Amino acid sequence: MAASASASSAIAFSSATGAPARGRGSAAPLRLLSPSVFVSSGPRSLQLRSTMFGSDGFSSFSGVRAQVAAIEQADVEANKKVDAPVVIVTGASRGIGKAIALALGKAGCKVLVNYARSSKEAEEVAKQIEALGGQAITFGGDVSEAADVESMFKTVVDTWGTVDVLINNAGITRDALLMRMKESQWQEVIKTNLTGPYLCTQAAAKIMMKKKKGRIIQVASVVGLVGNVGQANYAAAKAGLIGFCKTVAKEYASRNITVNAIAPGFIASDMTAKLGEDIEKKILSTIPLGRYGQPEEVAGLVEFLAINPASSYITGQVFTIDGGMVM
Repeated sequence: MAASASASSAIAFSSATGAPARGRGSAAPLRLLSPSVFVSSGPRSLQLRSTMFGSDGFSSFSGVRAQVAAIEQADVEANKKVDAPVVIVTGASRGIGKAIALALGKAGCKVLVNYARSSKEAEEVAKQIEALGGQAITFGGDVSEAADVESMFKTVVDTWGTVDVLINNAGITRDALLMRMKESQWQEVIKTNLTGPYLCTQAAAKIMMKKKKGRIIQVASVVGLVGNVGQANYAAAKAGLIGFCKTVAKEYASRNITVNAIAPGFIASDMTAKLGEDIEKKILSTIPLGRYGQPEEVAGLVEFLAINPASSYITGQVFTIDGGMVM
């Protein structure tokens, strides 16, 4: 950010009162104009005052000061836009991904909003980001397909020149008990939830390595830590993502690239809203805080890890955000 000279200091002007009569050769009394400017009270002082402040006193100077302040503010805003971190958020059209994209957009980031099918929702997220003061573009693509990932990264680099932060959030579920799970259900979840982050992380790291700076956040799940009945595929993918995170963190630490994972528990969503009262009561009984988490709470943690300077010494860690489910 460009440093600027202060234009907000008030100027004090005190008149001399009760001054003794002056004899020939006596010095004219001085009046304090500012901490560093003195003006004689003689005829020349009136001329100087008129030159500096105009015939109406301080108004001309105040106008200049206001113009300087406006220019400085414009420079600050322009520098913010130039220096703003460039972020890719996968699966950002709804839920946790949307909340993350909005939080980072509000913080002034340039955000690529990735989506698989929900183009209308993604465009709305982009509009909200711009309304919050950030910049946004959308990209429709399947993160489990190498060609789509390559195209996504080319798009963001062509638009903003680099990638500073990657949030691997895109994920799917295909729940079934293991004895009934089809191989296609297994493969679909592993491909999107594990191969997708592998492809995106690899692409981001190539860019980040060149400038020796970057942050990558993997959105895992508490299911990857403790398992869950009917989610063998999802648990395997999220547990794999955690191991992947720790390994990549070790490989890229020397290049000043931090890699961390978050593991959300039950977060309020369209799905939880449709649960029956009995099922919801059973779920909430497993959460010490007795409620679902909110997407904005998850987004706050991601924002800290992604752009806060205080998180620059954190890497290879898994942060549970689950109301105390896993303690």
